[in-house]
Amino acid sequence: MAAFNLMASSDDFNTRLLYEPLEGVERLENYRQGGYHPVQIGDQFHGRYRVVHKLGYGSYSTTWLARDEQSSNRYVVVKVCTANSNPKDEVDIISTLAQRPHCSLANNNNNPAKTTMMIVPLVLDRFTIHGPNGNHACYVAAPVARASLSQVKDGSWIRLFQLDVARSLAAQLVLVVDYVHAQGIVQGDLHLGNILLKVPPTFDQISLEQLYGKYGEPELDPVVHLDGRRRPIPTPGVPSHGIAPIWLGEASEEITLAEARILLSDFGEAFSYSKEEPKCESRTPLVIRSPEARFEPNKPLSFSSDIWTLACTICSIIAQRPLFEGFLATEDDMTCEHVDTLGILPPEWWRKWEARREKFTEDGKPINRNPFRSWDDRFEDSVQQPRRDSGMPMFDARERDAIFDMLRPTLLFRPENRPTTRQILGSEWMVKWALPEFGKIQNDV
Repeated sequence: MAAFNLMASSDDFNTRLLYEPLEGVERLENYRQGGYHPVQIGDQFHGRYRVVHKLGYGSYSTTWLARDEQSSNRYVVVKVCTANSNPKDEVDIISTLAQRPHCSLANNNNNPAKTTMMIVPLVLDRFTIHGPNGNHACYVAAPVARASLSQVKDGSWIRLFQLDVARSLAAQLVLVVDYVHAQGIVQGDLHLGNILLKVPPTFDQISLEQLYGKYGEPELDPVVHLDGRRRPIPTPGVPSHGIAPIWLGEASEEITLAEARILLSDFGEAFSYSKEEPKCESRTPLVIRSPEARFEPNKPLSFSSDIWTLACTICSIIAQRPLFEGFLATEDDMTCEHVDTLGILPPEWWRKWEARREKFTEDGKPINRNPFRSWDDRFEDSVQQPRRDSGMPMFDARERDAIFDMLRPTLLFRPENRPTTRQILGSEWMVKWALPEFGKIQNDV
């Protein structure tokens, strides 16, 4: 949850105990006052939630798979936040979204889609743990997610979804963002890591023994204090063992249409556009951050900022690689990517961008970069060529043109000129290709 306060300042880092790092495990030094709460397999929370495995962790929480012993042993997600974080605003937003009915137009016959509330988590319970490191806000949510779209792509050599799956994922994403915007909420952090795949509807029928048999039991790695003797030393507030998260996912190309059911998670950067103090600073990853966050830093973020990141995320769903790329990129690197792909910036931004003189002529031609990657180049080498090389179906010319027609307006530099989610839903690609694929599974969402 990126909206919470930093775990610690650099001033107090040197006072912490140091531990041997464990692969796939959160930083153990953050088990301290104000930090993580130590959780172990078998712990019971709030008198009903029995921890059976770990799902993941972030800077401000650890997330656990648990069974609700007061509700037919159904599987739930328990998020245990750090003691110095305050998830109330995020949980309130998720709860609001899960309670308000809303229907989006799913096809050109104006038939309503299944309520898109089902594409956001349902908060079932909230409670507080009073532990050795402080008081930890916790919330329980359902359904359980298998993995994020980012994780299933990382779990694949070819990093591609099948065409029908990519279309359905894109449709669901636009539908849920349309729903969020209809409630007056800017999501603020759209990317593949925050889009989760649900477990199958039959997941609750799996016994604990079957769960461990299929996905593996928790692996407990001893926590070792680096005191020069490299031996386990019990420390108050620190778990005795680290636990790597369970892997419920599979390679992206193996995901079937029936399995392509998403949840939009992590509303830590979300805010009510009309009710809250405007937000001007974007914490969205730089590679998909909207350009106005750089060139108009004093203007509030808006629904249009979500539209830019929505477009970038759709590109990442249909392609092997992101539309804009940058490893350890700077703002100048990303602006260069934008101009290569989309053309020259608005005049006042163009004049303001000092580094452009080293990268482009006055009329926008690249300097000392021949060839450079245009929009068409990126679609060919990130979408079509990888599919061709992998023996997977490609987008035909008609569908490719429809994708271009939908995406280009969403990536206009001036935010006020970008379409709304409702306009995107009415685009040819959504109506003829994406929404029909989602329609095949929407009753199972």
